[in-house]
Amino acid sequence: MLKSHELLGFMSPALATDILSFIFESDKAAYKATLAAVAQAKHVRPVFLERQPREARHAMMLSALTKPQLDEAAAAFIRAWLVKKHMPILADFMNALEIPNENGVVEDLPTAVDDAKLKSGVEILLGKYPHETVAVYLNAFNDMNTANWPNLKALLESDTRLQLGNHA
Repeated sequence: MLKSHELLGFMSPALATDILSFIFESDKAAYKATLAAVAQAKHVRPVFLERQPREARHAMMLSALTKPQLDEAAAAFIRAWLVKKHMPILADFMNALEIPNENGVVEDLPTAVDDAKLKSGVEILLGKYPHETVAVYLNAFNDMNTANWPNLKALLESDTRLQLGNHA
């Protein structure tokens, strides 16, 4: 299963850049936290990164976030993007699985889900949203939650529509 830093490494550069741009524009706290984590990993002060041209700074940040030591920062970064920008994906998935939720947010996940409901939920997402976004969400969901459903893991590994890294 892909960890958050691996997700950033395998997704298309365009999507990674879109995520960082969205966080920069929409969630200053998450952006500053990510910037601080990257600065610490690079042994520089955050102000050093802030003074870099945005394009160069973002390229440096995305490169750093693909490293294992920044997995926690990468997870928070992806989670912020999903919750702020893609709440409908979260809600549609939970609703398809018939899991009580509040706009896709769940307090306690079941330890297992029915195969048919899972497949139906994935099909709903793939029918409504870009496949790469769905793949990032489902991989992040499986990695960041304690439920770790074996049938979701198997689906992520076997369904080519949910594979990352197929970009040019």
